[in-house]
Amino acid sequence: MSIVILFSLAVMSLALCLAFARLFRGPSLPDRVVALELFSSILVGIIGVVAIATDVSILLDVAIVMALMAFMATIGFARFLERGGPRDD
Repeated sequence: MSIVILFSLAVMSLALCLAFARLFRGPSLPDRVVALELFSSILVGIIGVVAIATDVSILLDVAIVMALMAFMATIGFARFLERGGPRDD
């Protein structure tokens, strides 16, 4: 593997750990939602780099599907927060 690929995987792994920490430490629910979106975006980037490194093109399809699913989850969380969050009806 190339040094650039190893370096980018190392940096993205560090960023993934920091996003994971923010996901659990986040003081509020919107902070956690943003951390979850960042977490999924970093995972898509890691899958993309692995696809380039291994020359397996099907991983790019996996990355696209994962990015779309993460986007839909973010939209769902945003609508949930917009309506006022959990209620005791």
